[in-house]
Amino acid sequence: MKAIKKLFWIGGLYDFCLGIGFLIAPVWLFQYFHITPPNHWGYVTFAAAMLMIFGLMFFQISKNPTANRNLIPYGILLKIAYCGTVFGYYFLSSLPCVWVVFGIFDFVFLLFFVYAYKKLGKN
Repeated sequence: MKAIKKLFWIGGLYDFCLGIGFLIAPVWLFQYFHITPPNHWGYVTFAAAMLMIFGLMFFQISKNPTANRNLIPYGILLKIAYCGTVFGYYFLSSLPCVWVVFGIFDFVFLLFFVYAYKKLGKN
């Protein structure tokens, strides 16, 4: 149980910090990674806010994974959505490498979240 709590705390920290970064310094991050920005920064702001919200949800799960097990599928779906988007575009066309790096991290989180969900269901 301690490992599952730590997993979701780390997942929360990862998503929340990414969200904060893209919320407060999107122009700098896009320039630093040589990424063409979208036609409106609102797209980035919304995505950053969503990451922060999911980060908060992962922190909530980390407090009591058994009681908050019902929230884990939403985190799994977030990771599937991001990984599917990133790897789909990566393999079918092109995508800046930084998004692929985030996709790899999210895929690892996805695997651990599925494992945790199944393990908590047996308790």
